Amino acid sequence: MDESEEIDALGLLCPLPVLRLRKRLAGLAPGARVVILADDPVAAIDIPHFCAEAGHEVVEASPPRFVVRRGG
Repeated sequence: MDESEEIDALGLLCPLPVLRLRKRLAGLAPGARVVILADDPVAAIDIPHFCAEAGHEVVEASPPRFVVRRGG
């Protein structure tokens, strides 16, 4: 599993982790994976919701670590 992109959003509160994830995913090719570290309790809700709405896939959700695959 190639997870070369990583976002450290530890200590950041909503909506900053999702905003950083959205910005990073925008610059990647479809199928690329990003690991985001987010310890805001709301991130466990916000990240999957954002991904579902934007067409991305949450491959792993083990807070504070989330692995997201960019959709097409």
